Amino acid sequence: MEEQQKKKTVKTLTLASFLNDFGSDVIYPVWPMFVTTFLGANMAVLGFIDGLGDAIVSISQAISGYYSDRIKKRKIFVSTGYFFGGLSRIGYAVASTWQLLIPFKILDRAGKMRGAPRDAMVADASTALNRGKNFGILSTFDNLGAVCGIIFCIALFPLLGYRNLFLLAAIPSLIGALMITLAIKEQKKAEGRIFKGFRFANLDRNFKLFLLLSGIFALGSFSYSFLLVFANKYGYSETFLPVLYLIFTFASSLASLPFGRYSDRLKSRKKLLFLSYFFWFLVCGILIYSQSQAAIIAAFVLYGIHKGGINVVQKAFVSDLCATEVRASSLGAFQLVVGFCALPASLVAGLLWDAVNPMVPFFLSLALTAVSGILLMFVKEDFSAAA
Repeated sequence: MEEQQKKKTVKTLTLASFLNDFGSDVIYPVWPMFVTTFLGANMAVLGFIDGLGDAIVSISQAISGYYSDRIKKRKIFVSTGYFFGGLSRIGYAVASTWQLLIPFKILDRAGKMRGAPRDAMVADASTALNRGKNFGILSTFDNLGAVCGIIFCIALFPLLGYRNLFLLAAIPSLIGALMITLAIKEQKKAEGRIFKGFRFANLDRNFKLFLLLSGIFALGSFSYSFLLVFANKYGYSETFLPVLYLIFTFASSLASLPFGRYSDRLKSRKKLLFLSYFFWFLVCGILIYSQSQAAIIAAFVLYGIHKGGINVVQKAFVSDLCATEVRASSLGAFQLVVGFCALPASLVAGLLWDAVNPMVPFFLSLALTAVSGILLMFVKEDFSAAA
């Protein structure tokens, strides 16, 4: 019975994630143009708004992860997060200036409070031998929801325009919030050892090193918005950008489960993480040395493979490296580090783009990726010790 409940929990979280990403990705393909063209912001503003959103994600996940472990509750954070996501899209629809996007972006990204508790629920319902697979399934449905949302965007954006499209995008997340509330039954006390607080000094050395290298990589991993604006600058029309976003997302959905499964099968997260870094290296290299339309399409495919792989493997790796009783806190701390580094990443990328050259952010990212890969070599993984 307990095993059946765990499977039901993973399935429900997966379906709710599909719905939320459907709603999110109705917006994402047209977001850069909405901010820069429709509301008149420049690239530095776009970078600031996207980076701020990533920073809020990190804060919300760190706080929710800590309190989820402390009060031994996960579900309330997940359902509330989806609810916030739905409300924020209504806010985007009524915003008349780019300045008004900021509070709704904060609300949207605060909805990511669901992330660490949700990932902890998946990890708790898994073992070391199927954790990568379960995160891979979750990520696959994330991306399939995104694919459906993008197709919806492509089909209806010319008819609806920005505002009506954003209003419709709120509905799936609100349904997901209701589904989590009704379908998942959470025990009064979560399984595992007693939560004694989350202290950085007590964390495993390998986990600390992994936080450091992930932060360095995040400093060069600027927002996807830059890739879309790059494609627009070098020949693709505004109406075709959602198709490029669809290509990237579909590639991500195909890559997620294989990356997760092979990290289980090989009993190594590091090997698959190195591979995901390599794909990002290829993306930067291609766009630096060729701006042809074919090269840009290839870059979006590789970017999708990179994102599909890294999102799955990082979560499984963090879950392996941390103790069970602080799992949500550790996942939240990981997102805190990555998110805080993402704010200057997108902001600096936008400033360099405007003031120097659009290629400079890619060169900077290559250098930071190389440093992260070198540090990853010194992280030790013990699959047998992963609970």
